[in-house]
Amino acid sequence: MPVVPLDDADGARIAGLAAGEALVELLEPAMDESPIGKFIAKRGPGIHHVCFVVDDLAAALGRCRAAGIRLIDEHPRLGAEGKQIAFLHPSSTGGVLIELMEA
Repeated sequence: MPVVPLDDADGARIAGLAAGEALVELLEPAMDESPIGKFIAKRGPGIHHVCFVVDDLAAALGRCRAAGIRLIDEHPRLGAEGKQIAFLHPSSTGGVLIELMEA
């Protein structure tokens, strides 16, 4: 898969791989106390989260809220590559941490 250069964020070094129109991000903790470092220390290596691109993040969060999905981020925030992101709590999504990212 072709490498896609990505900026590091949230205490993680991020490598991107293009998979057709999808992007696979591989994260490595830059420090033990980062969110990824804590995840690996607690659960071991594996899938941390799945990200879905949405056209209107605020509207998507509103639909999630109306559907009773627990939100980690009540409002969009700045994430990697300067994109607006928000996370859904795994307790509402079958145990999977979901990130929503505005296109």
